[in-house]
Amino acid sequence: MNGLNAYVGNSLQISGVEEFRIVGGKGDGMRLLTVRNGKGIEFTVSVDRCADISRLSFNGCNYGYFSPTGYVAPSYYDDKENGFIKSFTAGFLTTCGLNSVGTPCEDEGQKFPLHGNISNTPAEHIYWTEDENEINIHADIHSSVMFGDKLLQKRNICCSKLENKIEIKDTIKNLGDKKTACMILYHINIGYPLLSEKSILNIPSKNVLPRNAHAQSDIDKWNEILPPQKNWEEQCYYHSFDKNGYASIYNPEINKGLEISFDATKLNSFVEWKMMGYKDYVLGLEPGNCHPDGRDKMRNQGKLVFIDSEEAITYNVLLKCLEGSNNYVSNFKGNFTRG
Repeated sequence: MNGLNAYVGNSLQISGVEEFRIVGGKGDGMRLLTVRNGKGIEFTVSVDRCADISRLSFNGCNYGYFSPTGYVAPSYYDDKENGFIKSFTAGFLTTCGLNSVGTPCEDEGQKFPLHGNISNTPAEHIYWTEDENEINIHADIHSSVMFGDKLLQKRNICCSKLENKIEIKDTIKNLGDKKTACMILYHINIGYPLLSEKSILNIPSKNVLPRNAHAQSDIDKWNEILPPQKNWEEQCYYHSFDKNGYASIYNPEINKGLEISFDATKLNSFVEWKMMGYKDYVLGLEPGNCHPDGRDKMRNQGKLVFIDSEEAITYNVLLKCLEGSNNYVSNFKGNFTRG
């Protein structure tokens, strides 16, 4: 930015963070941060919803799915059974957890709702820093109750100003005096126009398993993207990796793509949520440390992750927005092979 000092009146002319509040509707009063890196990325951090990324665009093209509910403040959250979907903005990223993920269930006498409550928890002590190379959003999100679990999620969203990439880093610490379950799923939601029947999906996993019989019926078409379908029933596929987790989607019609990478030794479950519905048109590409079948099933399968008192676990997800010359796009498309 130093070289531009003579050209700009304020650094926000090129890049930076601006804070807003929503006025009216169910989102009234919610705090939002709009972040621009000066190279094409613009995204919105929903401060009062776990500092999740509610919107992401690249060079003017939308990347995420925004659900019919729109912005909904945490005060409207219904924590019973499937009440989650009443306020599921989706957006580009909704974090699911931390005490439960997936199907509502009862585990060891305690009832858990769909996808947990962390995405409806406001961030505390949120601030940002910026230098010549990057913008960092820092936020603390507490998932703590008296006589129960006490987890602290420290989130850092690092957006490069040199490349079009974003890294999400979450450190979860157990502040309580006993070991507790720790579940997390990065519910990344791809929407139009990045998502369309022209899109090419690549998940080079070593194994693909259908969630149920309905998904099994189309197992050979798990990577086929359809136009919006009326009366579509969602399909979920579980992908596994040895070490390096990766998924990408590219739409040649808009010459743009997205890469998602993560450490599959920590985020050892990857969910493809294929929802080709009419107006409910979204593709979930979801790294996590669990499947969305409920806390009870994760425990029964011996896959439930626990965190000891005073222990901390860190998870990272790297996002890269892609657009380039014909030669680069040709190479990029060449990487798309079925897993």
